[in-house]
Amino acid sequence: MRLILVGPPGAGKGTQAVHLAAHYQIPHISTGDIFRANLKNGTELGKQAQSFMDRGELVPDSVTNEMVKDRLGNPDAAKGFLLDGFPRNTNQAQVLDQILVEKKMPLDAALELKIDHAEIIKRLSGRRTCRGCGASSHVEFEKPKVAGVCDKCGGQLYQREDDKEEVLNRRLEIYAQQTEPIISFYNSKGLLKNISAVGSVETITKAAISALGK
Repeated sequence: MRLILVGPPGAGKGTQAVHLAAHYQIPHISTGDIFRANLKNGTELGKQAQSFMDRGELVPDSVTNEMVKDRLGNPDAAKGFLLDGFPRNTNQAQVLDQILVEKKMPLDAALELKIDHAEIIKRLSGRRTCRGCGASSHVEFEKPKVAGVCDKCGGQLYQREDDKEEVLNRRLEIYAQQTEPIISFYNSKGLLKNISAVGSVETITKAAISALGK
């Protein structure tokens, strides 16, 4: 299975990626992991990325694309992969197409996790993170035993800046402008599958496997 996951912030892509990668026995390839590995190992691509980051600039698509191309050349990706966080725009999607043609690794599907914006705001703005151990809880769905106190270590719970409603609305605007167009891109190729991202983790995973078929 060669698969990409698409969906807005808060759709649960990271969680589903872990379950689907395990089910299909393929590597879960996230752009975050690729960046960290290149930076940690001091690769040439990592040094290029670091130079932009040190100047407070976004790492350009050209560097990200090369990192992904390099990662897909690893032996574990030969029998399939799940891409999470890439492509983020139609330019990256077109480059990925070229990479996969070169490597003779055609994409099987682009799986969209659908969820409306109101649900995302509710889901993420209610999240609280422990200052001590980093564990997460939720003011509505996963309430701590004592308000504001982490069940695991007794640390203080706080709301991260990127979980605040005004920041979430901006992140969703950026997603709509930059990433949503790739849904049409993959739909035009007959590769798009979509499922609801609302429900239990297990329910969503089952729906994804059913949508992807054999």
